[in-house]
Amino acid sequence: MNQAPLDARWRPTAALARSMVTAALAVAGALLLSDPSLVVIGAPFVLLTGIGLLHRPERTPTVGSALDHQVLHEGQGTTSRLAVTDADDAEVLTRVVQEAPYVVARPRDGRVAALLGDEPVPDIEIGPRRWGRRLLGEERVALFTPWAGYRFGPVTAGGQLVRVLPGPAPYDSRAEVPQPLGLVGAHRSRRRGSGTELDGIRPFQPGDRLRRVNWRVSLRTGDLHVVTARAEEDTGVLLVVDALADHGASGGIDGEASSLDVAVRAASAVAEHHVRSGDRVALRVIGRGREHVGYGTGARHLRRVQHTLAAIRPGELDGRAEQGGGLLQLGVTGGTVVLVFSPMLAESVGTAAATLTRRGVAVLVVDTLPPDVRPAVPEDTDPALAALAWRMRSLERSLVLDRLATLGCPVVPWRGPGTIDRVLRSLARRAALPRVAGR
Repeated sequence: MNQAPLDARWRPTAALARSMVTAALAVAGALLLSDPSLVVIGAPFVLLTGIGLLHRPERTPTVGSALDHQVLHEGQGTTSRLAVTDADDAEVLTRVVQEAPYVVARPRDGRVAALLGDEPVPDIEIGPRRWGRRLLGEERVALFTPWAGYRFGPVTAGGQLVRVLPGPAPYDSRAEVPQPLGLVGAHRSRRRGSGTELDGIRPFQPGDRLRRVNWRVSLRTGDLHVVTARAEEDTGVLLVVDALADHGASGGIDGEASSLDVAVRAASAVAEHHVRSGDRVALRVIGRGREHVGYGTGARHLRRVQHTLAAIRPGELDGRAEQGGGLLQLGVTGGTVVLVFSPMLAESVGTAAATLTRRGVAVLVVDTLPPDVRPAVPEDTDPALAALAWRMRSLERSLVLDRLATLGCPVVPWRGPGTIDRVLRSLARRAALPRVAGR
């Protein structure tokens, strides 16, 4: 729980000061001018001043607030609860939540007031509307004595930096992932092994396990026959997120999505799907932070991937990383499927995708550029010149996408459920075809 600063103390209110000045002027004027009517006019102010001074506080209250939840997904909400102690001298409490980007509150203006006593301190509901690091629960709290004679604060309470995870995007896929390896996954293998999926029945051979003997067929044919199965294999799925820039305006989970919004939410949804399927998932971020999460499975690994996605900040790489070819060193091995989430406006990302495709790696590019997006134009830039530059950049982007398609790297826009099913099925069929190897 975050508490108020220790130097907060009670101070006379402006209303008490005005009342005291008015009462003093009325009494002094009545004495100097020998006019009793001034005493009658100033009597209410004298009374209010006396009542206000009579309720002068003696103890310093302690104010602290806390959030019910420390981890949230965008679109979810939590409650900020205020705890006040040693506030017997106070009568009225007010709370005002500080405005923060992509954070909404209930009440909408973030202001509540209540009389202290038997009623509980009013709570404020807070909800982040976009993934990332958000400051939640920062508020200003003030206490007033009866008749508004003294005020405590306003003091700052709360304010916790919460990492908001990407919202659960609706996504599911029934397509097989190409080139599965290992023996722990849920994808159907093209080779036989000690799995549970029936592959066929064949005559017994030396080395076959006796528990595989099919006694019905053996008794009917007179020869021993065994049941064969397909190996249960897993797949390495590498998610590559382009965070070099964020194109378009983000309106939160309820508004329009920028390119980075689409990339982060899509990567989170795909990672959740494959982790639940038993696949090994890894994450690489191309951008300022160059975040990296190794291969892993399980709910704990999924939470780590989502936390890394929530911490992404758009920005260019430094020159040394680009010159050293860091973008192409993704650690891709055989049996890995690479999903690139990018608006495809950076040449380095297109080069990385083309290089991996030439190496025979199954690569799929998910286009995250929002439709009808327009770049922000500085005030000192000619709008016509900026529109021409954007049109030329769009033409270059179209050429890059066409070249990737020619190399065999499909590019599809993100559309939620079923976005990449057809493409994954095509890649799986292509991986099953025989290859010609030169000797």
